[in-house]
Amino acid sequence: MLKNIFLSFIPIFVAVDAIGVLPIYISLTEGLNKKERLKIIYQSVVTALCLAIGFIFLGRAIFKFLNITVGDFMIAGGVVLFCIAIIDIVNPSKKRRQPSGELGAVPFGTPLIVGPAVLTTSLMIISEYGTPATLISVISNVILAGAIFSTSDYLMKIFGVTGSRALSKITSLLLAAIAVMMVRKGVFLILGG
Repeated sequence: MLKNIFLSFIPIFVAVDAIGVLPIYISLTEGLNKKERLKIIYQSVVTALCLAIGFIFLGRAIFKFLNITVGDFMIAGGVVLFCIAIIDIVNPSKKRRQPSGELGAVPFGTPLIVGPAVLTTSLMIISEYGTPATLISVISNVILAGAIFSTSDYLMKIFGVTGSRALSKITSLLLAAIAVMMVRKGVFLILGG
């Protein structure tokens, strides 16, 4: 069982990519106080866990019922991320970054922490390592992502205001690129299948 957990943990860790999402988290929560950021982390972890666990048990049935393919799902997630990135790049003010009721849920909980990559990977590793190992791997990776986000205070001290603004624009471009990549992979899956 431990071997299966370890073998399923690695692909989920890569799919969650909490370290890669951290700069996006820092840029989107810039200017918020610690309490607001902790609320966003909590919302994102709860959203990601609910979505991932629900998807592990119901994903195949939902896709089949709605006649949705993994490619469709990847394109939709990519479009959402692209819109967020474009708004961030062209918006000169930080007003959009004030916490809203769904900032923790969208974009952090989904599609950044648990998006098409995690959901698709989960479906694939269930058949190989079993549902219990997959559940443990997903839960531990989502909690790890929340812990990594909580270190952002220390990183902000290192970057400073100017560095964080530069990081904000760079990560918005990276977010747009990730979105385009998701759409591209979704299109290839649809055309290939």
